[in-house]
Amino acid sequence: MQLDNYIMTTIADRLAIAHSRIAQAAQKCDRQPSSIRLLAVSKTKPIEDIIAAYQAGQRCFGENYVQEGAEKITALKGDYPDIEWHFIGPLQSNKTSIVAQHFDWMHTVSRDKIAQRLNDQRPNELAPLNICIQINISAEDTKSGIDTDQMLPLAKLIAQLPNLTLRGLMAIPTATADTELQLKEFSTLHNLFQTLKLHYPSIDTLSMGMSNDLDAAISSGSTMVRIGSAIFGERNYPV
Repeated sequence: MQLDNYIMTTIADRLAIAHSRIAQAAQKCDRQPSSIRLLAVSKTKPIEDIIAAYQAGQRCFGENYVQEGAEKITALKGDYPDIEWHFIGPLQSNKTSIVAQHFDWMHTVSRDKIAQRLNDQRPNELAPLNICIQINISAEDTKSGIDTDQMLPLAKLIAQLPNLTLRGLMAIPTATADTELQLKEFSTLHNLFQTLKLHYPSIDTLSMGMSNDLDAAISSGSTMVRIGSAIFGERNYPV
């Protein structure tokens, strides 16, 4: 059953379907569903929707827009301090301080300068910022992320920064219904993930897969899938 085609009336219902889909995909490849985390992508959605998902048991939320995400975190941290906030969008260097000061995770690091600024601007009273390196696994000019041969040098820098913790890799693969191509790109990313794990014991997160390629991602070893509109409905993008 495709998440995007399943119409339910509440966010709680949609979350339940998402978890069911993850469990089914995991069982097909002899994995434990508990080894895969669901990141609910709440960009452009109101705070009320996040609270509804929280009340249904969701704790991890992903935001793509710096200012919007920071405003939501500020509004909710008092009553919902156990929400884990992930920044999953592109980040300009002049906005790194906002991510460093508000978020728990940053998924899209692809430049030394961004990593260094995030480290330098992370408040001392906060735990180190969890970092995923973004790989341009499809080698598309229009996508962010580093080439595969740049992974280890960037990882080495991040691992040396005291206010960051290197956790893994993230990628946005080719938007395609071609399962063979999905599996090829995911397999490449999984191999890079395994290589990174050999060098750094903190590596435990492979952030790949969305509602349209969930099965291929999970069969290829994803530990975190990102689902948005199938939980919250279609997005209203900023003008």
